[in-house]
Amino acid sequence: MWLNYFIILSLLVSIAAKYISPILFWLPAFFGLAFPFLFLLNLVLIIYWFVQFKPAIIFGLIVFALSLPTAYRYVQFSFSPTKSQNKVLKVTSYNSMLFDLYNWNKNQENRSKILVGLTEINPDILCIQEFYTSEEKDDFNNIDTVKQILKTAYYHSEYTTTMRKFDHWGIATFSKYPIVNQGKIIFNTTSNNICIYSDIVVNKDTIRVYNVHLQSVSFSRRDNKFLEDVISEKKDAEDEMENSKSILRRLKRAFLKRTKQVEMIVLHMKTCRYKIIMCGDFNETAASYSYQKLSRNLQDAYIERGLGFGRTYAGKWPKFRIDYILHDKFLHCSDYKRSEETYTDHYPITAYFDNINWTK
Repeated sequence: MWLNYFIILSLLVSIAAKYISPILFWLPAFFGLAFPFLFLLNLVLIIYWFVQFKPAIIFGLIVFALSLPTAYRYVQFSFSPTKSQNKVLKVTSYNSMLFDLYNWNKNQENRSKILVGLTEINPDILCIQEFYTSEEKDDFNNIDTVKQILKTAYYHSEYTTTMRKFDHWGIATFSKYPIVNQGKIIFNTTSNNICIYSDIVVNKDTIRVYNVHLQSVSFSRRDNKFLEDVISEKKDAEDEMENSKSILRRLKRAFLKRTKQVEMIVLHMKTCRYKIIMCGDFNETAASYSYQKLSRNLQDAYIERGLGFGRTYAGKWPKFRIDYILHDKFLHCSDYKRSEETYTDHYPITAYFDNINWTK
């Protein structure tokens, strides 16, 4: 019974976490991160109390009902694509992991497979996070390569790191439609996180596309090794305590930094007079304060037209949706797809928009 109360209380805190700024109180953010597990544990307890014919099931059912709106952000059960006679605008968001610059998977074919995958999607607008290009290495001049294979005549790139004047790390947006204005929101961080915006003219209408890469947790190799071996008997109590503290510190620091970055973006969006599409790697789950703030006046393409479990992160942890395409309510999303394969630690996601209700 006490376990039941603990799970119910924890689930309530995880539901409330999306409304509580980590800057004001950071502890609920950890509960928000654990929402899927708490939701499933509560469901298991509901089944248990049902079998036992215990009145405790009432509390679980109440919290279950309260948690459903948040749960729908993780999984979609119904899908009814809209057939449109109008021209479709295809928008893709993808964390390219630097086009496998460092050959993490020890496979020399990964870069070409990434590019082939993008060619198969063939988006009209492509937002890439963790972008890398080199003006010196022909085989990694990714600006020219992407422009060529996708026939995107226009692009907007901003860099957080440049070495030897030729090698650039940052973020990029490619478009088959004219980019008439562009800018960036610089975060107060030494990492490669940044937000850029591009004003793009589509069918005589202008939309603003935000391309966002929010603060990463930046686990060390030791942290990743610990997460992989967390249930291994090789770890002694002291190691577990120290590694756990390290992970919690990194998570807390990332929560706080992302909150500040989100506040900067939200403030900037308030000055925008165009309809908005926001793409990016938020490094946050859908139960987070960051997602709640960014999606407050926007719609989520996955929730509208997605199907199944919305996982976008292909790494070992967390196996949730942390990449998003949000859009203005005056834009009509007719379909949403996540690519079945990826050669980075993120899956490409694509939303399809037609020009119904494009005029406010």
